[in-house]
Amino acid sequence: MAVEQVKVPRAGESITEATINRWLKPDGAYVKVDDPLFELGTDKATQEVAAPVAGVLKILAKEGATVAVDAVVAQIDTDAKAPAAASPKPAAAPAEAKKAEPARPPEPSPGPAASRLLAEAGMKPAAVSGTGPGGRITKGDVIAVQESGVSKQETGAKPANGPPSPPGPRPPAPDRRTTRQPMSQIRRRIADRLLESQNTTATLTTFNEADMSAITDLRAKYNEKFEKKHGVKLGFMSVFVKAAVEALKAFPLVNARIDGADVVSQHFYDVGVAVSTEKGLMVPVLRGADQLGFADIEKKIAELAKRAREGKIAVTDLEGGTFTITNGGIFGSMLSTPILNPPQAAILGMHNIQKRAVVVNDQVVIRPMMYLALSYDHRLIDGREAVQFLVRIKECVENPERMLLEV
Repeated sequence: MAVEQVKVPRAGESITEATINRWLKPDGAYVKVDDPLFELGTDKATQEVAAPVAGVLKILAKEGATVAVDAVVAQIDTDAKAPAAASPKPAAAPAEAKKAEPARPPEPSPGPAASRLLAEAGMKPAAVSGTGPGGRITKGDVIAVQESGVSKQETGAKPANGPPSPPGPRPPAPDRRTTRQPMSQIRRRIADRLLESQNTTATLTTFNEADMSAITDLRAKYNEKFEKKHGVKLGFMSVFVKAAVEALKAFPLVNARIDGADVVSQHFYDVGVAVSTEKGLMVPVLRGADQLGFADIEKKIAELAKRAREGKIAVTDLEGGTFTITNGGIFGSMLSTPILNPPQAAILGMHNIQKRAVVVNDQVVIRPMMYLALSYDHRLIDGREAVQFLVRIKECVENPERMLLEV
């Protein structure tokens, strides 16, 4: 019998283990080449692993198991032949049709988000009642079962022997309830990274504010033509990415990193843009941001954010980066102190835009204002450089034509 080993693929230099979120083919199933076998979750992304050969699948690792890179999780018997197509059965006689049992309803099918929650909680689809179209299990259905602590089998179960329990007063439901479920691998990794950042860097944050009038007017004037020509809207993020590149060129130490007792200067500009997903915060990286125009940046951000939220982003899209931008303003945040993304030395925080009274040319006027925050590693960057860097960001944002003219 010829057997092909199915191993956990390498997903990046820093990835040493992963979690089998769910098997997409049952044990003993015949699979074809490139058929998706299982969903693999790492601390950065989720990916589907396909069959390298055709044959009968033998599963060796359970769903939810943590497995090392290159570990064997299944085998495929390549000598096995594809099952022959079943011949149609003759129609049942009228008498037999009457005796036939009624068809059972199909097993409820979970959606992608619900499947991930089920795998992380170690639950089976049969334990959840689907409320989606055609009985499809939604993410909300899984959360409802987790919060209540009562599965479908429990609510519909009857005693196997003896008569049902006599009716009587039930004890009151507790006022407080708790549920327990294991943290997903990506959430554990996020927690580790946050603690690492706090424990290994001397983080300090400086603040400023930017008048967003120029960008707002620019978008109002050209957004329609911009979208018609490039197929994407002109957003705020592309302006901030370009402003960050200009500031990084002016203050190269902010673009550097510490490696032991050395300072590593990085003469390229790979800017990470934080994206919120169901599984946690991810930071896709815009490679060579200094070589990209406004339209290129908007397209790339939209593409990476879509893939991140769909769980289809590659690990290579999340690795590296010399500087990060995060926008808490989309959730209504007025002010925050962003946490560094090691080994990067700085991160820029954008916030909500609110109209406020400010003084311009000795006159009190109403302007759309945004608070900016720059967290930086004080071991590498002094306060003077950090403040001047943020002032340069402010100048570029308030005068976007400077970036076009490179002045």
